[in-house]
Amino acid sequence: MKYLGYFPALKPDEVKERVVQARKAQKIWAKSSFKQRRLFLRILLKYIIEHQDLICNISSRDTGKTMVDASLGEIMTTCEKIHWLLSEGEKWLKPEYRSCGRSMLHKVAKVEFSPFGVVGAIVSWNYPFHNIFNPMLAAVFSGNSIVIKVSEHASWSGCFYLRIIQTALAAVGAPENLVEVITGFAETGEALVSSVDKIIFVGSPGVGKKIMRSASNTLIPVTLELGGKDAFIVCEDVDVPHVAQIAARGALQSSGQNCAGAERFYVHKDVYSSFVAEIVKIVKSVTAGPPLSGKYDMGAICMQEHSERLQYLVNDALDKGAEIVARGSVGNIGEGAVDQYFPPTVIVNVNHTMKLMQEEAFGPILPIMKFSSDEEVVQLANDSSYGLGCAVFSGSQRRARHIASQLHCGVAAINDFASNYMCQSLPFGGVKDSGFGRFAGIEGLRACCLVKSVVEDRWWPFIKTKIPKPIQYPIAENGFEFQESLVHTLYGLNIWDRLRALVNVLKILSQQPPAPTSNRRRND
Repeated sequence: MKYLGYFPALKPDEVKERVVQARKAQKIWAKSSFKQRRLFLRILLKYIIEHQDLICNISSRDTGKTMVDASLGEIMTTCEKIHWLLSEGEKWLKPEYRSCGRSMLHKVAKVEFSPFGVVGAIVSWNYPFHNIFNPMLAAVFSGNSIVIKVSEHASWSGCFYLRIIQTALAAVGAPENLVEVITGFAETGEALVSSVDKIIFVGSPGVGKKIMRSASNTLIPVTLELGGKDAFIVCEDVDVPHVAQIAARGALQSSGQNCAGAERFYVHKDVYSSFVAEIVKIVKSVTAGPPLSGKYDMGAICMQEHSERLQYLVNDALDKGAEIVARGSVGNIGEGAVDQYFPPTVIVNVNHTMKLMQEEAFGPILPIMKFSSDEEVVQLANDSSYGLGCAVFSGSQRRARHIASQLHCGVAAINDFASNYMCQSLPFGGVKDSGFGRFAGIEGLRACCLVKSVVEDRWWPFIKTKIPKPIQYPIAENGFEFQESLVHTLYGLNIWDRLRALVNVLKILSQQPPAPTSNRRRND
């Protein structure tokens, strides 16, 4: 609860001026070479590796996560993204050649990717370093500028991290104002949406819908990552102690404040008791406390009012028959910060009538429900308005894959949890109330680009596009017969039909053109 600093809530006209300056910078940066862009990434990567303690310390002080959680969620994910862009990014932004089809063999077809201009991003508070670097890296590497509105709950860290980016950009000779971080509340975000060429939003479904409505005024593309209620499925043929450790990490990482955190645990009835016993043992050993002391397993809840919401979800479940079987402990904390800590909690006898199993909790709670068959657990897992990710554990890889393939979500981990996000070559995003569009991977990188289809003559100027005589204006009387035969020639289902049609095409082309249809109409 220490005072960190003051930052202004920017007014709409101030936001629009920042976007104007970013647009000027982007016009220069769009002409930059990939060599210059890779140098920018290498400078960032070197700084991050050498200053991990500082970066994690800033994140911990602003959001309450432990240094270990900051390292996992902030440092490693960002380094993975930089490494992937250095390895493959340029390849996926170069023109991509495509086939032209039978009727266009004399043509070359390609897809070109060019920068949008100014990308806007409105990001959440839970991982302040990575949530800034994630959209920034893709936008800048693809030739855009970016203006990022950080959460009002993580403005101090966001503005500190901006200095790292600006210093690296200056070192490679990039124009000023290419990357901006702005602070403020709802009107600041609304002004950003109305000014940029694309918007990326990380937050709640309710605010995501408001972003979409605002973006519809200027018809800009939108990427929405709106959280999840991820299912963690445990079949009866697993190594229970091994999976229990992964489950605990999936639920308690960063005090459970993860978009892709494990929020619903479905465990087969044959191992339900042993799994619950293992989880209880782990959770009882976990202590929450001030993150920078280095003595605690789990940190704080970022927002004081969120602890109250977590307790409300627990109370609703208890009122409907659930039971708390274990809670972790809270260490020595200041009197003014008591409400910012929520002990890790294991709850059993849960069902889908409880808000805890339907609404995103975003906290260190493990509700565990038993199932009897694969068909039942698929139905349970899909009974959610969210669809971000899932994790399926089974001694049979094939069985786990089969279950995961039936779940309506954007991310699936087989005998693992959240490793998808560490693999930055993969797209990340969800369906249903979890949003749409993708971060990371080829899809996320190209989502920062205008996609243009280009067709040109393959052997120009020796072979040029020419309209066949029968369908030149004015169209000949046998124009449709020519077209009909041409379709049979190109797409007929067997070789003999195509050959017969080709003969007719050549016959029509060799004939003296009949009177055009327009002359016939006039004579009639």
